[in-house]
Amino acid sequence: MGDLRALSVTQQVGLLFVTIFGLLTLTTLIALSRSLRERTAAQQSTYRRFRRDLRAVWAGTLLFWIAWASGAFVSTLVFGVLSFLALREFVTLTQTRRGDHRSLLLAFFIVLPAQYVLVATRLFNAFTVFIPVYVFLAIPVVSALGNDPNRFLERTAKIQWGIMVCVYGMSHAPALLLLDLPDYAGRGAFLVLYLVIVVAVAQLAQEAASRKLRRRPVARAISRSFSWRAWGVGIGAAALVGMLLFWTTPFDPLAALAMGFVAGGAGTLGEFVMKALKRDAGVRSWSGQPSITGAVGLLDRAAPLCFAAPVFFHSVRWYFGI
Repeated sequence: MGDLRALSVTQQVGLLFVTIFGLLTLTTLIALSRSLRERTAAQQSTYRRFRRDLRAVWAGTLLFWIAWASGAFVSTLVFGVLSFLALREFVTLTQTRRGDHRSLLLAFFIVLPAQYVLVATRLFNAFTVFIPVYVFLAIPVVSALGNDPNRFLERTAKIQWGIMVCVYGMSHAPALLLLDLPDYAGRGAFLVLYLVIVVAVAQLAQEAASRKLRRRPVARAISRSFSWRAWGVGIGAAALVGMLLFWTTPFDPLAALAMGFVAGGAGTLGEFVMKALKRDAGVRSWSGQPSITGAVGLLDRAAPLCFAAPVFFHSVRWYFGI
């Protein structure tokens, strides 16, 4: 640990990415060797899901590396593009009318760029209230100017909700890279990695627990796998892993435990909420109708992060009083 701390910030982050890419390469080689074996139909289905998720992890890691290596401006731009794609998926799988076009133009071409400009310029006090206060009030006004009262409240709420999740939630990830924390300058990549790991661990542990434990779903019509017992196992695992990773963060072990608990809990609850939205839209996944919508399933993977990132970001700011 002493040798690691003696390295420069750039060397530490570089070593982080070398380790991540090494583990991904090893996992890919093992998966490739196992793919040569004969499998049952159930095993083939499981392998296809694993291969799809592994590709998503590779893509996310590459984007994360490009974002860090290219500096604050490019990293913010990358996350802005991801927000645009996620919002597009959300809108294409929810019902809108001609009267909503002005609100959608406002969301895509004014609100989204403005939010990321506020992030890039580190105006954190402004960027945390811009969408929840000003945009929240502006969207119904613009929608009303469309002169279409049919299901007005429902349509307006959908647009507001899409902006909150896909733009507001996602924008807190690059904001973590730009936070100026005491004795932690230039190490924002570790903080984002910590967030991604604890959220992923919470999801995996919850899914594993839901298979092993007796299922008592709290909302059967939305998810038959979500139960309070499985959720507790998930956030417990996230908290434990968060504490073990305290050395990558500016927190002490107990604070890292609490942050893992908060981030893991927010991410898994966010995934549960997105399942409810998918049921309402009548699809099994956001990529369920690619030939019609052009969706690629980004929301399925980004939704937990979109919920966890703002909660984690504001918890960090509260902890350090900034």
